[in-house]
Amino acid sequence: MGISVSDYLISRLADLGVEEFFGLPGDYNFNIISSVENNKKTNWIGCTNELNAGYAADGYARIKGYGALITTYGVGELSAMNAIAGSMSEFVPVVKITGVPETKYINQNTLIHHNLNTPDYQAFIKAYSNVVETAAFLNENNAKEEIDRVLNVLINTKKPVYIAIPVDICNKIIDDTYNVEVQKSDENNLNEAVNSALELIENSQNPVILADVMVKKFCAKEQLYEFVRKTNYPVTTFLMSKDLINDEEFANYLGTYTGKNGNLNAYRTVNNSGCPIFIGAVISDINTHGFDLKFNPDDFINIQSDFTVVKNKMYKNVLMKDILEILAKKVTNKFIGQCDYDYFYTKVEPSENKINSEYFYYKLQEFLHEGDNLVLETGLINLAGAKLKIKKNISVNNQILWGSIGWATGAALGVDLADKNARTILVTGEGSHQLSAQEISTMMRNNLKPVIFVINNGGYTIERLLSKDPMDKFNDIAGWNYSKLPYVFGENVYSISVSNDIELDEAFKTIEKEQQNKMCYIEMHFDMFELPELAKESMNNLKLSKL
Repeated sequence: MGISVSDYLISRLADLGVEEFFGLPGDYNFNIISSVENNKKTNWIGCTNELNAGYAADGYARIKGYGALITTYGVGELSAMNAIAGSMSEFVPVVKITGVPETKYINQNTLIHHNLNTPDYQAFIKAYSNVVETAAFLNENNAKEEIDRVLNVLINTKKPVYIAIPVDICNKIIDDTYNVEVQKSDENNLNEAVNSALELIENSQNPVILADVMVKKFCAKEQLYEFVRKTNYPVTTFLMSKDLINDEEFANYLGTYTGKNGNLNAYRTVNNSGCPIFIGAVISDINTHGFDLKFNPDDFINIQSDFTVVKNKMYKNVLMKDILEILAKKVTNKFIGQCDYDYFYTKVEPSENKINSEYFYYKLQEFLHEGDNLVLETGLINLAGAKLKIKKNISVNNQILWGSIGWATGAALGVDLADKNARTILVTGEGSHQLSAQEISTMMRNNLKPVIFVINNGGYTIERLLSKDPMDKFNDIAGWNYSKLPYVFGENVYSISVSNDIELDEAFKTIEKEQQNKMCYIEMHFDMFELPELAKESMNNLKLSKL
């Protein structure tokens, strides 16, 4: 049975659970967008710019598993490139779809709009090849084969991919069959990795598990949980996987690993262990709090998506799910006892004079409930978020490694559309918010009702802390009346500006009443350097690590 190329691509993505497609229209992508609108399973979400659309697709994929972004050739796709680079950095599987000029113009190297003045129709796919796992430029001979190949890469690597479709190729009829090629473990390597890991684990007195974001990316949470429950080993997480483990379900949860800053129980347990078992860990500066890891690498087990390292020996083509499942069945060295979990925000007395950051994060911690989707902006907010006590079935979405300011507001749009029955809660700083605040209009246009907290502390605070002179003018930004901003885009909003803890407390009470019916937008005036102690200590550690 035949189907057009663009219909085929959209149908295959719909089969993967992609219901919303983000982007902006342009005359080279009309056919692709029409395929989205004509498919009964999919919806077109027009955004205010391509960068924000990319952030939204990224946020969407973090909740739904996969996301998609459609732009026009040249001007549109280059505007979205930063967002896709972030998805690449953080293993977020987004399909970047670009509508390009007709084949005849490409073959004749014709100079038409959205092109460089010396046309090179391969220039932009070459650029994208650096920030996606694989890329394809479709033509009349390869369209079906290339779509299938690229989607298989998407599924197996959980990284973004790129597809360029000329206007005329969109309507070409191809066969409507698709075979998924799912990666499997090499049995010999898997058995060797299991035996090597077991030998180290069984001979260790104090194994500890450090689980991280790749567990979520490669859908191995159930296998991890079974391994944690069967062994009863102490378990901690890095910043990128704040929501992976919680104390409600796991008695030996130590809280988020923050190096020597604050959570000393986790720090000592990991670095005094004779057998740290890292599962899906991303070893980056901020994620590890300045590479603050002191254990012996010769006693280190590192289980990743498709390989495992035991005592510095790598076993390739070993899938995370498979090795965890076998280890859970075979490990006999189990921990007897219970760890203390006391690393979270506790109640402080509210101030009538200012907003105490510790008070805000405590109130946020109390405000969260099961099923919520929390989006934290990059920088200081993520560092402060490490101490939040997270209940089960709450997702925490952050961008620790790529760290593009402005990501969170766009991502919150995608998160909200991916899980319409849950609350989306965004916490951002005003500097980051200025980059992508116009996406509030897209939220309102689609009748979304997120809860948005904007921390207004007079500029780029994280940059002030990293600068030699915190008061350098380049860290200042324009002063907006943020609480009035939502009314530019629509009326169905509860918006307020608060300056002390008493007002903040009242705002939280009002949110509880209003959140079912309208967007809630809270501008919070913080003193310029008002930070939780954890964020201050983390920044000092990160700053020292760069000297």
